[in-house]
Amino acid sequence: MPRKGSVLREFPILVIVALAVSLLIKTFLVQFFYIPSGSMENTLQIQDRVAVNKVPFISGSINRGDVVVFRDPANWLPEPFEGAENKVVAKLKDGLVAVGVLPNPAKQYLVKRVIGVAGDQIICCSNGKLTINGKETNEPYLFAGNKASELDFNITVPEGKVWVMGDHRGSSADSRYHQDDVNNGFVPVDKVTGRVFAIIWPVKHVGLVPSQDPIK
Repeated sequence: MPRKGSVLREFPILVIVALAVSLLIKTFLVQFFYIPSGSMENTLQIQDRVAVNKVPFISGSINRGDVVVFRDPANWLPEPFEGAENKVVAKLKDGLVAVGVLPNPAKQYLVKRVIGVAGDQIICCSNGKLTINGKETNEPYLFAGNKASELDFNITVPEGKVWVMGDHRGSSADSRYHQDDVNNGFVPVDKVTGRVFAIIWPVKHVGLVPSQDPIK
């Protein structure tokens, strides 16, 4: 049986190793986020905790229909409000987020579904639906009662970019509403962190989040 003193000496080493492993996983494999808004309802609910797979994106592979997390590409988000939280607690939380122990509060990230990849022509709307490369879409993930889009558009996705939209179209300030920014509403591929593959909390929402190509 190890002596008490030995355990106490080893404890800091175990903590450091655990944090190092957590940081390695976050950097190269999986990162965790929580959902701050209803723009992806009902696929993702407000305050759901999600796991994001980073492996496929090392090679830049993003598919139509993937639900992705990406860094704000061109000031889509307002400046985060800094509340009255204790500074020490805030710094501790930031540190735990950095090593992947806590989910990122998504202050500078967004989550949307990829509707178009490089070369896709997307037109809204025909018979109340999007068309992609001349094919009418099927979008079973849309929030109940939502139209494909209240805003008409006709765009072609350039190389190195994706076009993203929220599943709750009536509550999503997505690519449609940022066509006057530096990227014309498109999200650069290098801004994409990874694909949401699972909801991990709360328990009643736990499950996989599949990719659903709207023209397949």
